[in-house]
Amino acid sequence: MDDQTRIELEAAAFRRLREHLARRTDVQNIDLMNMAGFCRNCLSRWYQEAANERGIPMTKEEGREAYYGMPYAEWVAQHQTEASDAKKAEFEAAFRENVGKE
Repeated sequence: MDDQTRIELEAAAFRRLREHLARRTDVQNIDLMNMAGFCRNCLSRWYQEAANERGIPMTKEEGREAYYGMPYAEWVAQHQTEASDAKKAEFEAAFRENVGKE
């Protein structure tokens, strides 16, 4: 497989993952992070970092808006629910292990 085809397939897989997670708003970011070590915000950050690495200026919020298709605050208001204290504690450990300090 040539590099261009590989890149196109990887991009298609990313878009499919993003679309899948967009439909599954019942799955909270905290649940994804606690179980898988990444969430929608990680995907938006990776997108932003890839842009920055290529010399394309993009802020954290711009990356989130590009990923979510709307301002992040709007997505949170529409889809995010309050997490239990146990989930929040689990998240702190998962964040440290998978992301580190931000």
